[in-house]
Amino acid sequence: MNQRLLPGFTLGKHNIDVPLVLAPMAGITDLPFRRICKPFGVGLVVTEMIASRAVDMGRERTERMAELGDDEHPASIQVAGSDPEFVSEAARWAVGHGADFVDINMGCPVKKICKQTAGSAMLKDEALVARVLEAVVKAVEVPVTLKIRTGWDEPSKNVTNIARIAEECGIQMLTVHGRTRAQMFHGHANWEDIGLAKDAVSIPVIGNGDVVDGESAREMIRISNCDGVMVGRAVQGNPWVLGEVYAALMGLPQPTRPTAEQRWTIVIEHMQHLAEHHGIRRASKLARKHIIWYSKGLRGSADFRSHFQVMADWQQMLDFAETYFLSLCEDAHLEHTTEPHIAA
Repeated sequence: MNQRLLPGFTLGKHNIDVPLVLAPMAGITDLPFRRICKPFGVGLVVTEMIASRAVDMGRERTERMAELGDDEHPASIQVAGSDPEFVSEAARWAVGHGADFVDINMGCPVKKICKQTAGSAMLKDEALVARVLEAVVKAVEVPVTLKIRTGWDEPSKNVTNIARIAEECGIQMLTVHGRTRAQMFHGHANWEDIGLAKDAVSIPVIGNGDVVDGESAREMIRISNCDGVMVGRAVQGNPWVLGEVYAALMGLPQPTRPTAEQRWTIVIEHMQHLAEHHGIRRASKLARKHIIWYSKGLRGSADFRSHFQVMADWQQMLDFAETYFLSLCEDAHLEHTTEPHIAA
């Protein structure tokens, strides 16, 4: 057995023993998704981004986005916005909803967010970054963390400056997605830029971008010297990748790929969580993307996808998913039990 790669770190009164973070992903990392992912070794979960203006409007959906499970702590609620007053109020609201940490989003590349000078657009205005961070740190007693990209575009990369501003303002953990806003999700994340942030500050720096298995996690750590690893898009329909990264971080043998039976167990559990949390009507819409992701690369997935994504009846969706995924279990059983043909 190898030694663990990272020792973990302290964040406020909490010890993040396993420095594996589930990335906040808009429209994806709701409570049902996090419940599926947490048991695979995640040491810290972050809710999907909540706009500070939405908090001010008091929408029911916003309340649901901030709901944390009893078994998720320590957990972080992520807020976004460019007005120090609104973001500070959203931070206080997050703490009132049970957040152990408040994470500020300055990394979202989506056009409608950047048009509001929020998300990664804020990186173009370092003075504004400082005003927002200072206001939020003063507003709450829990640790405040920050998620950024490496800059707006290649010519204006300022990851080192932002990292230093963050530490000076009292931010206690920094997550760096190794792409500029201009890159969106194209090209490869620049892990060397994550290392620039790590070299510039003394607070924990979490690396994010293109971690898809245990080996890529080890390589990111080697290149950037980061204190933790955040995994995002690779988890969609594949929570088992978290188990692979966990094993790499902890110096454990790599786990085997899930059997067909194990895959179906997670699929049905995810569907049940969706229905319990969102209600069947909303769950039906969300299942069309989440459950389809689980079929990626499997036999007959294209046919399954084409039928499942147009279904509206919840029971029909359950039955169809069960038939498809259990048929994979039967195929796996036949492959295991059938004797190989030996030519005479």
